[in-house]
Amino acid sequence: MADQDKIDPWGAIEIKDYNRLLATFGIKPFSQLRPLLVEQGIPLHLYMRRGIIFGHRDLDIVMNEFKKGKRIAVLTGFMPSGRFHFGHKLTADQLIYYQSLGFKIFVALADAEAFAVRRIPRETAIKVGVEEYVANLIALGLDPKKTEFYFQTNRGTPYYRLIQLFSGKVTAAEMTAIYGDLTPAKIVSSLTQAADILHVQLEEYGGYDYVIVPVGADQDPHLRLTRDLTDRLREVIDLTRPASTYHKLIRGLDGAKMSSSRPDSTIFLTDPLETARKKLMAALTGGRATAEEQRKLGGIPEKCTIYDLYMYHLILDDEKLREIYEECRSGRLLCGKCKRYAWSLLEEFLREHREKLEVAKEIAYKIVEVPGF
Repeated sequence: MADQDKIDPWGAIEIKDYNRLLATFGIKPFSQLRPLLVEQGIPLHLYMRRGIIFGHRDLDIVMNEFKKGKRIAVLTGFMPSGRFHFGHKLTADQLIYYQSLGFKIFVALADAEAFAVRRIPRETAIKVGVEEYVANLIALGLDPKKTEFYFQTNRGTPYYRLIQLFSGKVTAAEMTAIYGDLTPAKIVSSLTQAADILHVQLEEYGGYDYVIVPVGADQDPHLRLTRDLTDRLREVIDLTRPASTYHKLIRGLDGAKMSSSRPDSTIFLTDPLETARKKLMAALTGGRATAEEQRKLGGIPEKCTIYDLYMYHLILDDEKLREIYEECRSGRLLCGKCKRYAWSLLEEFLREHREKLEVAKEIAYKIVEVPGF
């Protein structure tokens, strides 16, 4: 496989051609699935309607089984290595959506991976995991009574048994082909993520019939490995391949990859209002060099990170989003006015979220078992 066809789930690679991923890795276009979901009476999340969720593996199979009454779990994980930002909210919104359909939600706090791969101190990872990730997920609307949050290092024997058995079903050459250059920490983290994805099918953790994993496109290597391991371990235990959905990654405010390690590239949900406002006002747009040129030629919303915020987070109404797109394209909407409108929406969201977050932090420590060391 060519280097350009490898995805590093721990790296800073920007994915520019999502269609190439569909062709290279056998991911199915989500656009083909939308009519089936509508036919089944399943409401489409705005990420599905707007093409943000662009691909899937086996979601059609799982949704058919769901209609037959099969028990479905949805699992995803967050590495507690930095503060919760709007890139993380992408996954949170999908968890809330699946929970509204009646699926059981599992959230893995990848403290083992944070320690091994990112070298995050244990105390920091635990504190960030609870106060940033669990608390923000609850504040955004995930029901803690219908969600199981757990730290990787706190999971029990059957979970770790899977990791050990997986290690005998894959070679170093195969893992290198999937991931590229590897360290011992990354190898263990990959096998641990496979256990995260599959262990909810074990009786000890609920015995769910199927599991759906919503992830960003950069996490597909973990899904490919897990699906292979599922098949190879059938002589020991009969598990079902996980289904997965893939969303496009929202760009950072500077147009590059959004990252907690680059604070100016994103707005954290705990940013002071003035900090958030300054970041938004400095964000890269699709505007022209001058107002006169923009009125004549129109803006380019496809290049605009403010439009990204509208499309992913700030505007839920599709008609309103289309109106802003057309206003920008025609040159009738200039960047200054557009940013001021975006800030009015963002400020309202952040104020409301902050109030919910204070309550959610109190709940978070009550529902999550904190590792002893």
